[in-house]
Formats: sequence, C-alpha cells, structure tokens
Amino acid sequence: MAFYPSERIALFVDGSNLFAAARTLGFDIDYKALLNEFASKGVLVRALYYTALIEDQDFSPLRPLVDWLDYNGFTVITKPAKEYVDSTGRRKIKGNMDIEIAVDVMTLSENVDHVVLFSGDGDFRRLIEAVQRRGKRVTVVSTMKTQPSMVADELRRQADTFMELNDLAPAIARAQRPAPAGGYDDAEEFDDQTV
Repeated sequence: MAFYPSERIALFVDGSNLFAAARTLGFDIDYKALLNEFASKGVLVRALYYTALIEDQDFSPLRPLVDWLDYNGFTVITKPAKEYVDSTGRRKIKGNMDIEIAVDVMTLSENVDHVVLFSGDGDFRRLIEAVQRRGKRVTVVSTMKTQPSMVADELRRQADTFMELNDLAPAIARAQRPAPAGGYDDAEEFDDQTV
C-alpha cells in the first residue's frame, strides 16, 4: 500500500459493512486508532462514517458509537432505517447508505488525492472508476479472509490498492479488556476506547 506524506486523504466508512467484516474476522474496531493510522500516512482531510439508525427505538445500540465518532474526528452521516416485512412474514430492516457515500466521494474527491473506501460492496465499482478518471487514487479496505469473501471481486480489481482488513487489524483492533471479577461494575469509568 503506497501512501505519500503530502497526500491529502479522505476516509469513507460504510459503517455496517465495516462492522460486519471486523466481526466476522473476530475483532472490534478502535476508531481512534483507525484515525491515527491513516493520519500517520498523509494529510487526513476528512473521515466520514455512514450508518442508518432505527428512529422509533428508545435506545439504539449504535447511538453511543455515533455520538462518540461525531465528537472525535469523524463526520457522521445517518438516515432513518426502513422497516418492512418480507415475503416470508419476517420483519426486516433496511438502511442502505450507498447513494450518500457516492455523492460525498464525488464531491470531496475534488479536494483530496487519495480516497480510502471501507466497503466490499461491488456497487461502488463505477464510483471508483469515476474518481480514478479524475486522477485520484483509491484504496478499498475489506476482507477476502472470510468464507465467502466480503469484498466483491470487481471492486477489488478496480481499486488502485486493496487493503486486507485482517492485515490492518493489529493497528486498528480494539484491545479486549477482561471482564471485572464480579461482573459489570456500574461505577466503572467510561473509556472512550471501548466505543
């Protein structure tokens, strides 16, 4: 992977895609470490995180993460998730952020040299091609180490560089803390690294 110190970099994180890939590989993302990792490679202009939220829930498990990201260097883009019932009668939730990511990548690519996309979704192949025609370099971060692979072959081939998420894990994985001996301690101080 080639990054240059004077290169302007923007990160575009498909939240649900990155979460699923990291979970399948057996680790959690330390988002502060992720920012630091890419800030050390060039000039980090923007880091954007995309996720859909269920609005009618009293508490969303994503809300603390979204709030933390918003206060710690990420621009967070959310939209309401859509709930529907599929043909088998099962309740499903849909929250595709592809259009939001594509619009922001095209808009911000004018001001950066290198786009880093955290997604394995093959729908982004044409987006990458369009950004490359503008003279920008594109790195895709996902994983091929799962069965089945979580990155579309056409996306991986279109990117200038493919970065295996599993290889990046030592730099961005959240440290696992042992559970307190007596279970969860309500008085335990909040640690921003656990988000």
